[in-house]
Amino acid sequence: MEKLKVLVVDDESRMRKLVRDFLVKQDFEVLEAGDGEAALDVFYQEKNIALIILDVMMPKMNGWEVCREIREHSKVPIIMLTAKGDESDELLGFEMGVDEYISKPFSPKILVARAEAILRRSNKLAEGQAVETGGIVVDKAAHLVTVDGNRIELSYKEFELLSYFIENQGIALSREKILNHVWNYDYFGDARTIDTHVKKLRSKMGKKGDYIKTIWGMGYKFEADGGRP
Repeated sequence: MEKLKVLVVDDESRMRKLVRDFLVKQDFEVLEAGDGEAALDVFYQEKNIALIILDVMMPKMNGWEVCREIREHSKVPIIMLTAKGDESDELLGFEMGVDEYISKPFSPKILVARAEAILRRSNKLAEGQAVETGGIVVDKAAHLVTVDGNRIELSYKEFELLSYFIENQGIALSREKILNHVWNYDYFGDARTIDTHVKKLRSKMGKKGDYIKTIWGMGYKFEADGGRP
């Protein structure tokens, strides 16, 4: 079985080696880059990169610039590393389609566990058949969503969120439950992470965004007009 490729981008060689060693132990193939420009070179040269671990503060191009350019071409999962603990930075990351956000210093074991969780979920999403409800079609194998026959572009996390809503149609879901299932670990950040993703998802779904109902003081519930197209 071919090893999954992980691109580790950090200007500190010591940090890259630390992360690489833990990933290699878990049988990943690790690619490295020491700055933003080198990261994009590797991204364009290599095929089938499964995950990118990306530092924010780097020379030549910072992590946000790299993330923005990658998102123009790919929905590959991205874990952002930063020395800052600023909530506004975290929300910016999620707005840009970052899948995880980890502040330095961090435990390499936790980083690898989150990387594995993302990759498990991405492989899981590739299984199963298309699901249709209320004019929305979610094709998990093709990672494709259409609304009334029109394709909409969703980030990896938005796709997961919509899939989870549809799989639990009619069920009231707390923010904590959504975080634990969609992010797949006990999330200790602000619940506005969920609200940010829901807002973007609703916007992309147009009128069908109204299917995602807000339950004040709790979370959300997905109801698609009884499931009719």
